[in-house]
Amino acid sequence: QVQLIESGGGLVQPGGSLRLSCAASGRTLSLYAMGWFRQASGNEREFVAAIRWNGGTTLYADSVKGRFTISNDNAKATVYLHMNSLKPEDTAVYYCAFKYGSPETERWRYEYWGQGTQVTVSS
Repeated sequence: QVQLIESGGGLVQPGGSLRLSCAASGRTLSLYAMGWFRQASGNEREFVAAIRWNGGTTLYADSVKGRFTISNDNAKATVYLHMNSLKPEDTAVYYCAFKYGSPETERWRYEYWGQGTQVTVSS
């Protein structure tokens, strides 16, 4: 079992920045990937970004490329999502996810999920 705890959400003005964190505990062996997904009200959960355990591979949704950066600290089994130039359409509940193997964009491939953290972009 793997447990994921997210933090860092909140209210920010358009153009602002936030950093989300997700700490994994439990059976976090090597050769894993962690990702971020988001779900806006009335929408399906969508892929945002993912990273290999050693930081060697990163994936991004087109909607966040150039604005969001995913990074990790493998020693702490923690992944971060640095969000810049935030837009109102980035408003959503952001979920951290964990899978064994390579990072991927399909949500069904991820085995463990955090509880989610709300990000609201509004003036």
